[in-house]
Amino acid sequence: MAPQPYDDRDGLIWLDGALVPWRGATMHVLSHGLHYASAVFEGERAYNGAIFKLGEHSRRLQSSARMLGFELPLSVDDLDRACDDVCRANGIRDGYVRPIAWRGSEMMAVSAQQTRIHLAIAAWSWGAYFGDKSSQGIRMKTSTWRRPHPDTAPVLAKASGLYMICTMSKHDVERQGYDDALMLDWRGQVAEATGANIFLVMDDGRLHTPIPDCFLDGITRRTVIDLAQARGIEVVERPIWPEDFGRTREVFLTGTAAEITPVRAIDDWQFSPGALTWALVDDYRSITGQQLATAAATGS
Repeated sequence: MAPQPYDDRDGLIWLDGALVPWRGATMHVLSHGLHYASAVFEGERAYNGAIFKLGEHSRRLQSSARMLGFELPLSVDDLDRACDDVCRANGIRDGYVRPIAWRGSEMMAVSAQQTRIHLAIAAWSWGAYFGDKSSQGIRMKTSTWRRPHPDTAPVLAKASGLYMICTMSKHDVERQGYDDALMLDWRGQVAEATGANIFLVMDDGRLHTPIPDCFLDGITRRTVIDLAQARGIEVVERPIWPEDFGRTREVFLTGTAAEITPVRAIDDWQFSPGALTWALVDDYRSITGQQLATAAATGS
């Protein structure tokens, strides 16, 4: 059965200051954000009626907009309230929240200084990003596209244009039977997945993760680092090369959508989701108020 289109649903979306019927939340086809990717967005999850780390997400949206040269039409506090309002209006207790801001249709050229900044917020029920594979472990393949040099793009913004190569990469590996793509950076170092950060449990027992100097330093990434350190696990942020997978026991992804997702293969490297991964999954579910996962995931 085909999935329900996102433009044909019941509910309400917050658009430019008001809750409007879902199907009426539209933009003009000549909006600058559509043609020139002058748009920034956030992905947030609500658990038990509360959006996890909402303030951090709102502040990052504001920061991303400023990196692209515009200001949000709401303060961070007002944005927080609007996100909560959308969840309440749609009866969302456990789901996904998507704020997005973009330049409007007043100017249609590369320069668009006088465009109106629009802001919309939608929320919907959404389960595990990778479905059943979120507990089994996903298979990844290295993309031919690479994360750009910091001098060539606003790499620390959650900007829509930066996800073009992610979509292309994910589509390519899905056609080959994989679940997601591994993105290297312009140097050939391990960067991230198409929408999540990556961690490695290496033979030294420590948790390794790439330095986020050309990709998003995810809110879930920082949360997992804090959880690991609270357990006394040493976290090493350093340049990671693909050959390091040969000395790696466990791999997992982190992100608002992915949460903590184990990885069982990258190209020809094989991994086994293990005790450290599942301990962090349980810690993450605990602080977000979810059911713990270890017993179900390990069969114990």
